[in-house]
Amino acid sequence: MLMLYFSPLKRWAIILVCLLGVLFSAPSFLPHGFLPSWLPQHRVTLGLDLQGGSHLMLAVDRTTVARERVSVLQEDVRGTLRGASQRYADLTTTDRGVTFTSPAPTEAEAALRSLTKGTDAAAVQLKRDGERLTLTIPETALNALLDGAVKQSIEIVRRRIDETGVMEPIIAQQGPDRIVVQLPGLSDPGRIKRLLGQTAKMTFHLVSPDSQPGPGSQMLPMVEGGQIVIMKKVEVDGSHLTDARPGMDQRTGQWVVNFTFDSQGGRRFAETTTAAVGRPFAIVLDGKVISAPVIREPITGGRGQISGNFTATSANDLSVLLRAGALPVPLQVVEERTVGPDLGADSIRAGIMSILIGLVLVVGYMALTYGLFGLFANVALIFNLALTIGALSLLQATLTLPGIAGLLLSVGMAVDANILINERIREEIRKGQAVGPAMEAGFRRAFTTITDANVTTLIKMAILYAIGTGSVRGFAVTISLGILASMFTAVTVTRLMMVTWYRRTRPKTLPMALRKRLIPDEPAVPFMRGRVVGLAMSVLLSTASLVLFFTPGLNYGVDFAGGTVMEIRTERPAEFGPLRESLEGLGIGPVQIQEFGSPQDVLIRFQRQPGSDAAQAEAVQKVQATLQQIHPDTVVRKVDSVGASVSDELFQGGMIALGLAAVAMLFYIWVRFEWQFGVGAVVTMLLDVTKTVGFFAITGMQFNLTAIAAILTIMGYSINDKVVVYDRVRENLRRYRKMPLRDLIDKSINETMSRTIGTSLALFLATVPLALFGGEALREFALVLLFGVVLATSSSIFIAAPILLFLGEHRLRGRRSGEDEDPS
Repeated sequence: MLMLYFSPLKRWAIILVCLLGVLFSAPSFLPHGFLPSWLPQHRVTLGLDLQGGSHLMLAVDRTTVARERVSVLQEDVRGTLRGASQRYADLTTTDRGVTFTSPAPTEAEAALRSLTKGTDAAAVQLKRDGERLTLTIPETALNALLDGAVKQSIEIVRRRIDETGVMEPIIAQQGPDRIVVQLPGLSDPGRIKRLLGQTAKMTFHLVSPDSQPGPGSQMLPMVEGGQIVIMKKVEVDGSHLTDARPGMDQRTGQWVVNFTFDSQGGRRFAETTTAAVGRPFAIVLDGKVISAPVIREPITGGRGQISGNFTATSANDLSVLLRAGALPVPLQVVEERTVGPDLGADSIRAGIMSILIGLVLVVGYMALTYGLFGLFANVALIFNLALTIGALSLLQATLTLPGIAGLLLSVGMAVDANILINERIREEIRKGQAVGPAMEAGFRRAFTTITDANVTTLIKMAILYAIGTGSVRGFAVTISLGILASMFTAVTVTRLMMVTWYRRTRPKTLPMALRKRLIPDEPAVPFMRGRVVGLAMSVLLSTASLVLFFTPGLNYGVDFAGGTVMEIRTERPAEFGPLRESLEGLGIGPVQIQEFGSPQDVLIRFQRQPGSDAAQAEAVQKVQATLQQIHPDTVVRKVDSVGASVSDELFQGGMIALGLAAVAMLFYIWVRFEWQFGVGAVVTMLLDVTKTVGFFAITGMQFNLTAIAAILTIMGYSINDKVVVYDRVRENLRRYRKMPLRDLIDKSINETMSRTIGTSLALFLATVPLALFGGEALREFALVLLFGVVLATSSSIFIAAPILLFLGEHRLRGRRSGEDEDPS
């Protein structure tokens, strides 16, 4: 009995792993400083949706990078040709390069030689067509410029945020041109957005004596209003600044910014101010003139002062920008998600309550159904949670709101393995086996089923992690860790407890609890008689769901449709009439306003703005400013704002995730079973998915990234359930060679019925608390999962099994060998 043997070394190793799980998970439940300093202090990192904070996604504009490189290339070409005394005409720029005409073919050839010597072949491609020459920036060079701009921007963004005092910000590159900024605990990202939205490119110019721009001059707007003509020549560049601090002007009592140059900048500043005493000197920031004071005397100390209508905050912000340095290109906020700390605290309370209630329900169910073995399963379940949370702590993974749902679901899925084992043991006892051999056979035969069922779910979670973003990734990580922990606790920890009990007591009967079970021990329902009706109903419902997908369609959430959703709370009941009138007057399109839980809680939704993602960010700022005017006491509890480019990418990623998951599971089941099993499981799963989409269309629930996570979870449970039934069919094909396939499938379904209903009930009990107590954020997620559990359970019997019967009627028998009847 190899399954019932544990060497002393193996026993202690199992105990050590369980203790380590408890040790690493404990800091997440205890106050800081409660444990001795020499013990592990890793804690689960709470996501922004739990602790509050802001998530910003910034985009580096590829077009701007190309335009600036083309502008530099144009000046290089002009300088090279002038330096070589070569004539040219019609020097113009394109999106990716520069083109010009030489007066004659011989001069064109000479120009080509000069430019070839003066340019890097890898950075610029030269092409001659008669007298016309074209210089183009290749894709590889542009990608290198973009990557350099992103990396430089990340460093500058980090310096700017560090100056504001935000604790533990996360700043990282995402994709080729995106920067993700996560700011824990920051409930109002307005100031940060203003800091990050400015390039902060500062230059110093002499003011032109003319009132109209001419050669070498240009007209720029002034911050205080009006316009002024300045010389284009940059006398001193802001890159030479070494320090900038806010201060008070002792003469006027106004806020100013005091700055300091490095040696080269100080020398150039001194030369300019010495030569231009009595002339106005313009200080330009991002294309606007901050101030243009008259130079009254030479400034030779390398220090200066910027004056204007500054407040303490604006002077400090400008100082931060100048100290951090200028961004190489402007950054646009293409996605914003903000959660207030009070809403995060509410989410934590709701999540913990849901987990505790779900855990109590599942533990009670297992104890009532399986008695002592149920208690063993419950102990393993506690260790499963400890190992999962300990792994999250050790990996410094982030626990998000969907991650809490993942923890609760992993509880239900962990129970599945214990139910499989207990039902297998009970089945062996009914065949006349003694307790010891029955336990041995039960563990051995359940192991393959547990492995196949869990691997399919791990495949889907890996795809979800690879393609998903943010909290959806956290959901995938939590589920994956929970599954790995459940495979260890169910197969190893539970078995160790059972074996220890068996060797000490040598029982004659099993200590199961309920004598009256929900499902009889040996049901004999002829399910295949209704196979045609079941398939017809399934196809009809799936077809109706596809029709609903197009008409009336899905209620796409902000993730996929773009736009903005804001959740606010006011001190007194909100006045919807004036609020709607003011917001619709902002020119941002239709605005939906609805009560959200209480008269003080308001949900504001407005559509994706036409134009660039910057227009969306500007609309958010307008709404927030208007809210402060109408309700000064307004607290913005949550903001989700997604621009057009991000929403399109998220939708495509979600659809790709669903498609890849289906292909991966088809391949796995094909390899593990036969192609008939794989096709039957995947076709049934896709029918389940279409019905779930129909459920979204009928109920009007938001279809967003969390919905994709819910659908993938349903796909996981659907395949999990099919694998259990198919595994029994495969086993019975070997044991009952002469039994008609129709009767064999009926027998397999009946034999696994208690496990199917038991696992579905456990998952149902684990998920119901999410729907009742999980708050608005998790309620829809939980309702979809409850629908999916019922759907997947029924489709295993009425859809997957009939498909297998139709596909395998004349194919599965011919390649099977074994005894005619082997009831062992």
